[in-house]
Amino acid sequence: MKNHKFVFSYIFLLFLLLYKKKRYFCAVKHYIDVIMPRKQPIKVIGLEEIPEIWGNLTPEQKIYLKNHSSLQHFKKNTLIHQEGEIPTHMMILVRGKVKIYKTGVGGRDQIMRMLKPNEFFGYRAIFALNNYHGYNTNARAFEDCSIYMIPASVIETILIQNAPLAFEFIKRLAADLGASDARIVTLTQKHIRGRLADTLLFLRENFGMAEDGQTLGVSLSRDDIAGLSNMTTSNAIRTLSNFATEGLIKLEGRRIRLLQLDEITKISHLG
Repeated sequence: MKNHKFVFSYIFLLFLLLYKKKRYFCAVKHYIDVIMPRKQPIKVIGLEEIPEIWGNLTPEQKIYLKNHSSLQHFKKNTLIHQEGEIPTHMMILVRGKVKIYKTGVGGRDQIMRMLKPNEFFGYRAIFALNNYHGYNTNARAFEDCSIYMIPASVIETILIQNAPLAFEFIKRLAADLGASDARIVTLTQKHIRGRLADTLLFLRENFGMAEDGQTLGVSLSRDDIAGLSNMTTSNAIRTLSNFATEGLIKLEGRRIRLLQLDEITKISHLG
């Protein structure tokens, strides 16, 4: 009888141990599969899928460009280049968003523009290198992003050989200069409400809207909105709150819904 009790106790302990092991195994599997999922490879479009640059290239130039470019990934808030650095590459953003800004008096950042996928940047500094010393702006990853880096010497070689592509760059520079002129007027002559309205319209034009047709396709902190609008963060918060009270927008954390687009446009025009 005692032997039977001993065997029964042994079997019970063995069962309990196996049960605990199974629970431990399930917990580990859950941690691996759910809590800490496997890192998926980052998928971005190939350089050859960017029509703005490939459309004017010869087959030989396409191969040359592809063989001499590299893809780099930047985490959110990583500095990509800074004021004063000597430019070495032209950059093409293919995933994420980048903000271009200058650091002004008192260390306050003035955002010059926001970049979305398939936009080029860094080339103006390359072309102006003999007359200026390095970048005159900073570029920072607004969110995790992927960028094709093309050496300055490669771009210069191709542009010397390819007049149509060179003309495309001239048109881009002209468009950037026109946009910069218009932005100077906005930031220096319009009142706070007009500047904020301009910023909301700028974000709508550049990043589109969410599926509801009202929510901006990008979410920004109040500091970033202030930087885009040339105002202090406290003024940005107060003016956004006023717009929300008037029913022009609805604030949902960092997301902004444009409820009365016509009125916002009117405020922008009146300045």
